[in-house]
Amino acid sequence: MMDLPCPQWQDHVAQKWTGLDPELKDHFTSLLEIDDVFKCSLTLTTQDDLDFVQSISAGYSVQKDAEEAAKCRERGNSSFKTRDYTAAALHYSQGICFAPQSSEQLSLCYANRSAALYHLQHYQVRRRHLQQLNNEESLDDIDKALKNGYPSHLSHKLEDRRTQCLKHLFVCQKVKEDHHKPASKNHRSPDRVKKSVGPLMFGICPQAAVGFNLEKGRHLVAAERITAGEVILNDRPYSCVLIPGMEEVKGKGGRQDTERALLFGVEHMRCHRCLTETLCPVPCEGCSYSRYCSTSCQRDAWEEHHCWECPLGADLMVMGVMSQLALRVTLKAGLKNIQMARDPIRDKNAKLEPSCRNRESSDSYPCHSNQPDPSTSYSGDSYLSVFHLLHCLNRHSPGLRFLCAVTVATLYLKLSKAGPPPASWVLSRPSEANSQLPDEEGGIADWSSELWLLGSAVLRHILQLKCNAQAILMLQNTGAANSPVQSSREIRIATAIFPTLSILNHSCCPNTSLVFSTGTSSDLSADLSKSVAEYTSTARGVTATVRAAKVITPGQEIQHCYGPHSSRMATQERQRLLQEQYYFLCQCEACTLQEKEEGAKGRQHLSGAGGSPQESGLLCGKCKGSLKKSSEERGTGFVCSQSSCGHRMSSSEVRHRLQELRVDLDKAVDLMERERPDEALRLLRRTQCQSGLILAETHSLQGELADAMARAYATMGDWNNAASHLERSAVAIGSQYGEDSIELGRQLFKLTQLHFNGGARGPTLSVIPKVRQLLCLHCGPRCHELQELQAMEDCLRE
Repeated sequence: MMDLPCPQWQDHVAQKWTGLDPELKDHFTSLLEIDDVFKCSLTLTTQDDLDFVQSISAGYSVQKDAEEAAKCRERGNSSFKTRDYTAAALHYSQGICFAPQSSEQLSLCYANRSAALYHLQHYQVRRRHLQQLNNEESLDDIDKALKNGYPSHLSHKLEDRRTQCLKHLFVCQKVKEDHHKPASKNHRSPDRVKKSVGPLMFGICPQAAVGFNLEKGRHLVAAERITAGEVILNDRPYSCVLIPGMEEVKGKGGRQDTERALLFGVEHMRCHRCLTETLCPVPCEGCSYSRYCSTSCQRDAWEEHHCWECPLGADLMVMGVMSQLALRVTLKAGLKNIQMARDPIRDKNAKLEPSCRNRESSDSYPCHSNQPDPSTSYSGDSYLSVFHLLHCLNRHSPGLRFLCAVTVATLYLKLSKAGPPPASWVLSRPSEANSQLPDEEGGIADWSSELWLLGSAVLRHILQLKCNAQAILMLQNTGAANSPVQSSREIRIATAIFPTLSILNHSCCPNTSLVFSTGTSSDLSADLSKSVAEYTSTARGVTATVRAAKVITPGQEIQHCYGPHSSRMATQERQRLLQEQYYFLCQCEACTLQEKEEGAKGRQHLSGAGGSPQESGLLCGKCKGSLKKSSEERGTGFVCSQSSCGHRMSSSEVRHRLQELRVDLDKAVDLMERERPDEALRLLRRTQCQSGLILAETHSLQGELADAMARAYATMGDWNNAASHLERSAVAIGSQYGEDSIELGRQLFKLTQLHFNGGARGPTLSVIPKVRQLLCLHCGPRCHELQELQAMEDCLRE
């Protein structure tokens, strides 16, 4: 889904479009070149538009604010008193970002955060590397507090804390040295962990090759046999932008009158350049919003793009994630790269244009690129492969084109008023540097008339992103911090452009699995031999890894899913969403097979919870046989599959029954969130009795009910009952997503935790091999769940 500007700006531009002179509107719609569209939008963008943006952005203030810093510090103190040191550190970090440079508030926030980080080590007794990390960061904050004028009469507290941190660091170093003595035993099995680690760093594996034809455009095919679990490609984004407010940190638990959930967005907990997770970000010195995992990321971001984004921080929040990402790509590329990318288009225009038209007239595949040359360099740093992604200008609606163009023109004028052009956009010929763009306020200093190329490039990229942007997904813990069983869900934390990943075409039932990783604390756990300094220098940055989810034979196309998946959505709904977003009618194998099964009328998807359209999972209320969609022309409901029964249910009746079950499930989940598991369990028991009258064990909603019951029992410490219900949930998950799916792997991982907590040695050891197989297949051998599985297995076998 495209991250458009805020609703107020969308409404403003929509009114501008409606009020446009009909001839001017027709002229704008007829433009077929990005350069012409941008130049036209520049003539249509007025001071009123700039003033309107200014009025909206006032509500998105990103200025330094000592009073707000003090409020954040007080919230941190409250969390600290309840021993919720993670939340305290995040509040203090927020105060650090708001505090003006060299202010007392800045020193106080640093000092308090050092205390929170110091206390966090006591809760990491099984992960010595995190103790080391917390102590080093605590020492760093102590130095920053003293450097920024921490009150001298309190400095003895910091010195005492420094002494304690140094003592703990000494212990951590000793443990690490003992761990790596030749005589010591490594608790991991080298064969299990290292066997499938291949030599591929970044790029495409040798067993795959880039192909091109008019129907599919660029695509990836297997040149040799690729085994299940093998890494096909690793890619880093050319640029990425965090999506604000998508993540939350739960409280530690405790009394019901204590605040249970403290909300923090991803912008508070991740580096704004490389997305690395951090409790103690380095703030931008100019604004209160941007923050980074290290001074090196802060410096690189400033030089690459943030020195131009910083004064426009509030405006960019108004304009949306896609606008900011398009601007960031352009600023990073610079004038030289864009001119080099544009020149081949002029030289080869006659050769490439027919290819573009044929691709865009095809309804089979998305328009990834008009670059037919498979020798192009595919890497995260390749601007050429980003530039050649198709923008599909003539496929976007006129209203969307106008919104994007006016948005970019407004940002361009805002940027030009903020100061001289970026260093990477300074023209090499002095004569051009003297040419000025006119401005109502007396001219735009140093902005050459040729710098419209910057705005044109931004517009090109924002149009490309609608079809080529990639959501970066991460697992978010949803349970309380002290929960004995892991509970998680996948959330979108950022939007990015991946040059190599964008080669892959879509399938609703892909033969690959895509996972993202960043430089988080779990990455460090995979290699205890690294120091913290080594870790931060090598693990920083987000990586997209595509693995084969099944055996891929030579000549077979390598595909991944753009979102609509056959296990979650009916065929017609998938095709509709793909047509709206990517402008192609999906005819993948899953769509073709399901269209035949569902017939010309299609099948109404009534799972109620995103269940598989392959099987309805509905039971006959009379004989308990399965219900199927009525095949009669006049049939609008379901009929029992047993010919001797013939019982029927209308679609509206089925929908109503499913909605009732869903409402009760949501109520039960809410009761558990409010620490009332006994009430939730009573409601879930009644609901499950009702669900058994209409839902088979394989129905996705039945699986959700069983999962919720397992969670309730686990909260009450009844591990055996919790495991029994989670086994039922796993049956539904396996039916919906497949026996080799990552969804089943994560559910079975929770099951091992329940068995382990209940002391069930045999069941735990019997489930671990299946979980290990699925996690290795989809996530690779270094994921942190495998580390925990190994620890459980070692404990039980010893």
